[in-house]
Amino acid sequence: MNTGRLAASVLALVLTAPVIAQTASAPAAPPAGNAVDPASIQALKDMGAYLQTLDRFRTSTSLTAERVLSDGQKLMHTASATVEAARPSKLRARMWSARSEREILYDGKTVTLYAPAQKYYSTVEFSGPNSVLVDQLEVQYGVEVPMSDLFTWGTPAAPVDKIESAMNAGQDIIGNSLCDHYAFRQGDFDWQIWIATGGKPLPLKLVITNRGDDARPQSISLIEWKVDPSFNEATFKFKPPKGATRIEIVPVKAR
Repeated sequence: MNTGRLAASVLALVLTAPVIAQTASAPAAPPAGNAVDPASIQALKDMGAYLQTLDRFRTSTSLTAERVLSDGQKLMHTASATVEAARPSKLRARMWSARSEREILYDGKTVTLYAPAQKYYSTVEFSGPNSVLVDQLEVQYGVEVPMSDLFTWGTPAAPVDKIESAMNAGQDIIGNSLCDHYAFRQGDFDWQIWIATGGKPLPLKLVITNRGDDARPQSISLIEWKVDPSFNEATFKFKPPKGATRIEIVPVKAR
């Protein structure tokens, strides 16, 4: 499990809102002893395995994230996102807040990034599964797909062997669903996940705490699911609206 990437993909929902500030602090001390509960790790694996069986899904995510000012005061920002996906290679994501909005569309041949407020869009040819797309968008262009780990949980791209602490924290109700609550520690991040009980172990809530910052800022994501939505080809194809302007997206290395 790549917690750094996990945090980044969640915080990407804040869009152009200032990201969580980093303050200087000593590296977090590793947990004493072996605090990894095998059953909690297995729960993550089971969740990932189930996510990989979903041929298509639609998620709606609401995020609350903290920003820390230089004097230590915390400000909270909110954002939302929807992600629609069909395996192996179709994806549509929309992310919005009071400050910004953007969309990502991928039809298996072309990926388009669109900013509705400015009516700017960029198009890049691409072929490959969604899991590769979300990785390459970040590596090549610095573009983060919200909740990108939904595509990598249960694959070698999301290993669990780096988790330093894992525990079962009991059960909670998220929405109308009974969930098992797990807590993990990895590097400078503590993260908690609430997984629905029963035959559909979907992640319904995610909390990330940055221990690398003395202020311990958090992000909280609530996720709603539809696991068998109906899509058509138009769902994933971009049709430039009237007045839209195509611009070139510049790779990170060329900036």
